[in-house]
Amino acid sequence: MTAPIRVLIAKVGLDGHDRGVKIVARALRDAGMDVIYTGLHRTPEEVVAAAVQEDVDAIGISILSGAHLTLVPRIVELLRQHDADDTVVVVGGVIPDEDVPALKACGVADVVLQDAPPDEVVRRVRDAVAAHPRT
Repeated sequence: MTAPIRVLIAKVGLDGHDRGVKIVARALRDAGMDVIYTGLHRTPEEVVAAAVQEDVDAIGISILSGAHLTLVPRIVELLRQHDADDTVVVVGGVIPDEDVPALKACGVADVVLQDAPPDEVVRRVRDAVAAHPRT
């Protein structure tokens, strides 16, 4: 028997909308994952500190504010600095299609756009974790 996937769900920056992230957290829990939700208005430093402390397999970043090209690369860089770059980063929310390549180039495993149903989010988190086993 394998341990459940541990996922930290984070709302970064000034984004105060949490309905979608709560739906995602519930879907991941219902799929058997351990989910830690950090709440609203987290800094990249807080997110990475929590991820390291909780020893998660993945970080799910929900962002609707448009600051994804600033905040997400900072999270990826902080994971590297904390020797936690084997932690998978999945970003979801309102992301313009043209920004997806830049997010993936900085180290994001997957970008789930806002119209993805919960079961697709679950599948894509599982797939991302399976494709990037922790060392």
